[in-house]
Amino acid sequence: MDKMSINRGLTYLLILLIGLSIGFVWDSYLDRDSKTMFAEVEYTSISKSDSAFIDDEFLENIGERFLFKKVANSVTSSVVYIETVVPLVYPDDENHNFSKDFWDRFLPNSARSVGSGVIISQDGYILTNHHVIEGAGDRGIEVVLNDKRQFEAYIIGSDPTTDLAVIKIPTNNLPAAIMGNSDQVQVGEWVMAVGNPFRLKATVTAGIISALGRDVQIIDDRMRIESFIQTDAAINKGNSGGALVNTSAQIIGINTAIASQSGSYQGYGFAVPSNLAIKVASDIIQYGSVRRAIVGVQIQSVDYQRALELDLPKVVGVEIISLTPEGPAEKAGLKKGDVVLEVNGFPVNASNALQERIALLQPNTDAKLTIWRDKTSFLSTVTLEELELPKIIIAQSDLESNPSKSTKDNTVRHESNSGKLNKGRLWMSTDLGFNILGLAKPEDPNLFDLYVQEIDSVSTAFKRGLRDKFEIIRIDGEIVQSAQELQKYFNNLATTRNKSVVQFKVRREDGSTHHIHIPLDN
Repeated sequence: MDKMSINRGLTYLLILLIGLSIGFVWDSYLDRDSKTMFAEVEYTSISKSDSAFIDDEFLENIGERFLFKKVANSVTSSVVYIETVVPLVYPDDENHNFSKDFWDRFLPNSARSVGSGVIISQDGYILTNHHVIEGAGDRGIEVVLNDKRQFEAYIIGSDPTTDLAVIKIPTNNLPAAIMGNSDQVQVGEWVMAVGNPFRLKATVTAGIISALGRDVQIIDDRMRIESFIQTDAAINKGNSGGALVNTSAQIIGINTAIASQSGSYQGYGFAVPSNLAIKVASDIIQYGSVRRAIVGVQIQSVDYQRALELDLPKVVGVEIISLTPEGPAEKAGLKKGDVVLEVNGFPVNASNALQERIALLQPNTDAKLTIWRDKTSFLSTVTLEELELPKIIIAQSDLESNPSKSTKDNTVRHESNSGKLNKGRLWMSTDLGFNILGLAKPEDPNLFDLYVQEIDSVSTAFKRGLRDKFEIIRIDGEIVQSAQELQKYFNNLATTRNKSVVQFKVRREDGSTHHIHIPLDN
């Protein structure tokens, strides 16, 4: 080999080393620790209006061109562009058995999806779809406002049953949308869809209301609530979470889905009604999760044959086919075979319509149901109860050798050795998606500094910003330091019926403290 070939080889090697060095530096830069934008979740106001600011006389004398222009100018600034980074998980098998520290620099470890959102308060709360932010990774949600400002957002909460979610950005004085009354929407009304289809930001399309109360079975949840507004305003991928707006520039729906054989717009778009969206968003902001009221019945829509059998004057209502023992409906005296005609004066002619009306109500409130029984109708008052969600389940291990090998037995233990120590450490496993490691304090071996350990990257706690090695300072405002206090707190939590969210005050590794709220139904 001549000297020139050796020099050329060394040059290539040097270039490769320089490239790798730049890659490692860039990777380190991307992984730098940045300040987390967590703040206490507080109730905020959402503007709503039932009255049109453009009256009928004005509408009769204005051209469609100028009407749509006025609405677009009013609403576009309230709709945001959302880009979500979703971590990719490679299978742990013989075909993917490699060092992640090395190959993560060459193989993509995340995917990006785009969607839309509606600003519902001046202090940064944004309403969008659950599927838009589902699976978002650390610092994985970026929001771009209409004025091109960019913010990292964090998840306040989401509800898969309605495909809705609330996120928040750390700023104020935002142009919040006015939420309209979806109960007043009628088929044939002009509407506009505002969103970001195919990454085309701030896109506005127009159409009419095509139908109401559509159940298209696109939400993958057994408790789903679907009573969509259907429109022929063009909606495509990226419009999800955007606004469906009436001619008074009021949000009357959150665009969610399309019906298409091609995957693109074919004339059928669907939006969650604004009244349901407001209720879900308000619950998430106030409680961290949705409070779901129940009647305690199984139902089915009345068809023509059944209407004849029940001597109904026309094909209307929803039949009760079974009742939950000691449930609200049974307590109110309802029976199998009763037909619900109205809820608080609103007709319900399909199962999903009844589900929507009940979903708009809060637990422990009364619902006035118009019932058809024995060829006559009467009014029945049912006190709604709250849907019981899964509670926190706690188990402990003695950390014999490897804490990562501890298992949960799905029961709350009450043994006298609960919180047993092994070499100054305490180990607790929770159904919140992470474990708690306690290290004995030097000054008192019976007291512990508590740390988050082995957090699940797909858990709600992770999405809310909790990370491994965060120190737990307070739980629901209380200092918890002993094994007994920790066990007592989670025992009480597992049996508490009226608690929907847990607040953790944590200290990051950089010394900053933050409050993180975690719903108990995830």
